[in-house]
Amino acid sequence: MNKPLPASAPAAHSRFSSPTWWRGAVIYQIYPRSFQDSNGDGIGDLPGITRRLGYVADLGVDAIWLSPFFTSPMKDFGYDVSDYRDVDPIFGTLKDFEALVDEAHRLGMKVMIDQVLSHTSDQHPWFAESRRDKTNPKADWYVWADAKPDGTAPTNWLSVFGGPAWEWDSRRCQYYLHNFLASQPDLNFHNDEVVEALLSDVEFWLQRGVDGFRLDTVNYYFHDQELRSNPPLESGPTGNDAPAVNPYGRQLHVYDKTRPENIGFLKKFRALLDRYPGTTTVGEVGDGDRSLDTMAEYTSGGDKLHMCYTFDFLGNGYGREFVTNTLTRFETRATDGWPCWAWSNHDVVRHYTRFAPKSTDPDRLARLMSSLLLSFRGSVCLYQGEELGLGEVDLAFEDLVDPYGIRFWPEFKGRDGCRTPMVWDRNAPYGGFSHGKPWLPVPAEHIARAPDGQLADPGSILAHYRQFIHFRRSEPALFEGDIEFLPSTGDVLAFVRRHGNTAIVCVFNLGPEAADFALPDGTTVEAIGGLGFTASEAGGVVSLPPEDAFFGRVR
Repeated sequence: MNKPLPASAPAAHSRFSSPTWWRGAVIYQIYPRSFQDSNGDGIGDLPGITRRLGYVADLGVDAIWLSPFFTSPMKDFGYDVSDYRDVDPIFGTLKDFEALVDEAHRLGMKVMIDQVLSHTSDQHPWFAESRRDKTNPKADWYVWADAKPDGTAPTNWLSVFGGPAWEWDSRRCQYYLHNFLASQPDLNFHNDEVVEALLSDVEFWLQRGVDGFRLDTVNYYFHDQELRSNPPLESGPTGNDAPAVNPYGRQLHVYDKTRPENIGFLKKFRALLDRYPGTTTVGEVGDGDRSLDTMAEYTSGGDKLHMCYTFDFLGNGYGREFVTNTLTRFETRATDGWPCWAWSNHDVVRHYTRFAPKSTDPDRLARLMSSLLLSFRGSVCLYQGEELGLGEVDLAFEDLVDPYGIRFWPEFKGRDGCRTPMVWDRNAPYGGFSHGKPWLPVPAEHIARAPDGQLADPGSILAHYRQFIHFRRSEPALFEGDIEFLPSTGDVLAFVRRHGNTAIVCVFNLGPEAADFALPDGTTVEAIGGLGFTASEAGGVVSLPPEDAFFGRVR
């Protein structure tokens, strides 16, 4: 058994006890199946996560987000819940979870967990009862509908995972709705009993010390009760909702998600959390070209979600204009909302791989992009392994387990490539993840980037993440200040972060060629050193090497 990396001392920062700790927080996403295996079965688990929390705390993050660990048949690897109030045996027990929360809190980190509320597993007792007949007490807990006279589905709605979003059930002789797998039936949020049951399940975890929730598919909760079919997307597929090979992206999804009734539910959810001061929410919004507007609406007013993220920065968008337009659109629309930004997560190709073709030095670009993300106004989610510079793994078809990738192979390879196990030790089998064969392969190129080697290198990607996260934590202008974009051209992106009497100028050269940037007239800055960049300023002009950045205090 490999020895764990040294545990951090409890974090001594005042924001941990603040009820608004989440504003500007850095949240580290852990995919439990792939973080650390403690019993040799090849699958990560809760005791394994607890063992590695010292490493996460040393990064300087404010919170961890755990992807689902609830009881599940694992058809969608935990995003198909069959019991909202228990831990699946492959991950451990409720006592293991409580021990994890205690250790995270001891180390000064909050704990956020996934809540998959839009649908359950078809093995959930609620669905087993609902499908029995049309008159049982839970008959209306899921979205059931009669066939059209010709036997076809009630609407043209499509599943994100491919094919129709309706599945025929021979017991009730009706169709049920599933926005994802047929084994993930959608709950009927128009039924008040469903809403109350779900909120009760959420409170179960609040009472066990959970500090917040990442809400999966938060805009999918309600459906159109008139069962109107979606119109086509006149502009053609954008790739924001689904890969081009998936027909899901050919519809304008106005009736199967993002319904106006969702606002009322989000207010109920917020009212529950307000009874537990210091807790928070971050919602996942997948809504095509409307995502930023939906994100703004869901976080406005202080009575719905605390934060949301979209897929805008989780795709192939890149460059000064794209970043500026995305951030400005949210800032303009959400005058009182709060965003959460990320480059990578468990659903998308890792950003190291997405951005590498744009660079002659991908490691250098990885450092730059992490600093850019951590300089945005808003909170930030980091995905396990990005701090090591891990790229997407190109798996063989026979290694795939993700139903999404299996369905659309080879044009779309699914999500397995970003979910391979975390590495810890260059000299241990499977990179120290497990002493048994892992559930997904561990590639040699990942093992070479294990943290036991990077920790000793002050120029490593890991060292840069740790350094910049701690820098961000020490600067209120960065974690909660306003943002003002400065006019720039070419590959140079520049903005000022302001908080109180403090202002920090942030300038980034996203291109492969050196560039200069002229500060606004009358601006005097003092360069902030020690961040691993070599850009300099003289006479009001910032000189930027390729893929480099400059940070300066306005004087």
